[in-house]
Amino acid sequence: MDNTAAQFTALLKERGLQLSTKQLEQFELYFQELISWNEKMNLTGITERSQVYTKHFYDSLSLAFYLNMDETKSLADIGSGAGFPGIPLKICFPHLKLTIVDSLSKRISFLQHVCDTLGLTGVQLIHGRAEDVARQFVHRDAYDVVTARAVARLSLLNEFCLPFTRKDGIFAAMKGSDPAEELAEAKRSFKELRAELQKVESFSLPVEESARHIILVRKTGATPAKYPRKPGVPAKSPLV
Repeated sequence: MDNTAAQFTALLKERGLQLSTKQLEQFELYFQELISWNEKMNLTGITERSQVYTKHFYDSLSLAFYLNMDETKSLADIGSGAGFPGIPLKICFPHLKLTIVDSLSKRISFLQHVCDTLGLTGVQLIHGRAEDVARQFVHRDAYDVVTARAVARLSLLNEFCLPFTRKDGIFAAMKGSDPAEELAEAKRSFKELRAELQKVESFSLPVEESARHIILVRKTGATPAKYPRKPGVPAKSPLV
């Protein structure tokens, strides 16, 4: 095990997460495929190995510091891009039934390749807009935990993600800097989409100490029939 993998393992162990040899191998394969495919399509601006392990893998797994993933059965990752945080969480918690929604078919092709290469099962990859997919009965108000990482402002994310979240489930918005302004702006969207702010967790990434915040939102009731609005509408007129 080299320095990067050893440090990654040690840092996760401090947080109560133990990785098996197989899981470490899966993370290394994921890294290699990410860098290989990144030459053909824009997946990430972060390509240095130790940075990928910290800023993508560790950052994705940080959700498990604050939510009991062992008790989480289903996870939907909305606008997942190169698979963060969904794929790292799936590697670490193989029992998760993972659904990833992304609007770019090339990214879905990459994620399918990753799942095949890593031998991940129980993953559903959906090419589509969140506003359309959340209208499908099988996905609506259906998931224990829904995530989005650095996708958009919270008022908009709430409309993309809360329709996927079951009653009493959690939507976790993974953010960088202090989200106080976004939270104030999102008050109307919480009310409209039947949800309430549960907690904001903050921590620093190891080594470089950059700030991270996870906004945990609890769904309090079924999504009203009018939400989400048609594709493009939430971005043009967010619920603020």
